[in-house]
Amino acid sequence: MASPKSKDSSLSKKELLPAPRDGSNAKPRPRPARGASRYSPAEVNEIFRRFSVQRPEPKGELEHVNAFTLLVAVVLSAQATDAGVNKATRALFKAADTPHRMLALGEARVGEYIRTIGLWRNKAKNVIALSQALIRDHGGEVPDSRDELVKLPGVGRKTANVVLNMAFGQHTMAVDTHILRIGNRLGLAPGKTPEQVEQGLLKIIPDEYMRHAHHWLILHGRYVCKARKPDCPACVIADICKAEVKTTDVPAPLVPIAPLDPVEEVQDRSGTTA
Repeated sequence: MASPKSKDSSLSKKELLPAPRDGSNAKPRPRPARGASRYSPAEVNEIFRRFSVQRPEPKGELEHVNAFTLLVAVVLSAQATDAGVNKATRALFKAADTPHRMLALGEARVGEYIRTIGLWRNKAKNVIALSQALIRDHGGEVPDSRDELVKLPGVGRKTANVVLNMAFGQHTMAVDTHILRIGNRLGLAPGKTPEQVEQGLLKIIPDEYMRHAHHWLILHGRYVCKARKPDCPACVIADICKAEVKTTDVPAPLVPIAPLDPVEEVQDRSGTTA
């Protein structure tokens, strides 16, 4: 699939130069206003253009078969890894993939399926309660409104944003631990809270990239710009990146690159979604 094109998709050589390093000839870079991105619109466009080349069709890592099972999977993923959730839900979703079937299964049986997931007792209650609410208030269908989604038991803003983006194609930004870290480390959208980072990203990301921006940022944070030690040599935006600390000065290629090979998921307990 061809990557989206934009009149700002190509940067001048000057715009792509790395940030100056400390030294006798280095000029201090003016600090942007608090909460403002460190990147120009052309730089932001180039960052997401490269992500689109690297992963043209990024996929969420939570397994699901419809909007309801996606909703349940995201609710279960809080304080758990995607791999751990998938291991539990493969059997659960074979037994119940609709609110009516989940309700018929009952809280105790749901609990048996998800015992390996953290906080499984509370999550089993929420799965049954949200199934009841979907049947009672929405005819058994998952609503495509954030206001309605966050009324469901166990569903917060981040979960609602994931469902709206993945199930309904809406241009939302679900900020998990990875995106919160990247927004601040790179200075892409600094903020103290997930909602501040969310609003910052929504302001700067070009519309043509919003459909997949959430996944690109999560996967970049999970596999490249890791919490403990960023893998800068593997980063496709290293030469544009304005993080204050980097692990290498080797610049990224300024040409399209091949997709990354699958790698093993980082086993953190960040509760990442999608």
